[in-house]
Amino acid sequence: MDKPILSYPWDELPPAGTTSEVAPGVRWLQMPLPFALDHINLYLIDDGDSWAIVDTGIRGDETRGYWEQIIANELDGKPIGKVIVTHMHPDHVGQAGWLSRHFNAEFWMSRGEYYYARAIEGSSSDEFQDAAIDFFRMGGLPQKTLDHIRKSRWGNYHKSVEPIPIGYRRLIDGDALTIGGNEWRIVTGSGHSPEHACLYCEELGLLISGDQVLPRITSNVSVNPNEPEENPLKFWLASHEKFMGLPDTVLVLPSHNKPFFGLHARLQYLIDHHEDRMLAVEEECTTAKTAYELLPVMFERELDDFQMTLALGECLSHLHLLMDRGRLSREMSADGIYRYLSIDPSLAQRAHPDTHDPKDDVPIMV
Repeated sequence: MDKPILSYPWDELPPAGTTSEVAPGVRWLQMPLPFALDHINLYLIDDGDSWAIVDTGIRGDETRGYWEQIIANELDGKPIGKVIVTHMHPDHVGQAGWLSRHFNAEFWMSRGEYYYARAIEGSSSDEFQDAAIDFFRMGGLPQKTLDHIRKSRWGNYHKSVEPIPIGYRRLIDGDALTIGGNEWRIVTGSGHSPEHACLYCEELGLLISGDQVLPRITSNVSVNPNEPEENPLKFWLASHEKFMGLPDTVLVLPSHNKPFFGLHARLQYLIDHHEDRMLAVEEECTTAKTAYELLPVMFERELDDFQMTLALGECLSHLHLLMDRGRLSREMSADGIYRYLSIDPSLAQRAHPDTHDPKDDVPIMV
């Protein structure tokens, strides 16, 4: 399947510390990230005598410094009144605590995202690290990578996130916030994170999509040590079908890459992409394979130790959905590692269209 043809109204990202208007009363800014995916898009919505912000950037002096520039030069002298966070990943919620406290602003988040964030603020404990090592060992990761995980300590969420505010206001699917005289309806998805909140404004024809819909990369959909039997890809695909119900004419404001038109085409491509990866994995399992042995099927690029943990979680999400569909069986071998076997060995002969583009392989928690 060919990649969808998307339309990008802007050629460049706004320089860090500045904003660019994308619609009346809505400004786009970006903050740097210390990852291969080197930026996040954030959005400001004019709320009359104050501003609402959507997502905040990662914790750290660099992001804080750019926020101070924005506050001094881009807010027309008005405070921030609402801090809205799409989901709990550090690049989205990292500065929320500081901004909320600095302006005494309302802090908005969905319940699933808020309590997940609060739960893993303590993920640096030795007990959590032991559970993570066991999880990755059962996936078949080599000892070298397990040693790296042990040394670097998996997670360390608290290092990338300012302390989460104790109180919050809940974003609920289907509810609407009135900001600047316009209604912004909350549309939630799941799979990349538990209860990811997007904001849709019919009057302005805008969808602030967070990581739910990205134009050039596929969001990480992973099984994680804290919920080792979860089935996130099932909910991810169902969320894409749900978002198909929004108008195809919306301007999508994503958290990474550039704003674009072409919502339905992109959603369908992402659905087809994951279905193709599942078929490729299923065909490879005509002989029993570990999740680690299946990584080259899903990721054609070389992975470092950190990327390998994310890639393994992504691979497991595809394996768990295949098991849920009755396409794979799983057994734990004597070495304590899970191996997966196709229930239909005739798959080895079945051809299928490859919709996979190696350039989309960015196993990064975005």
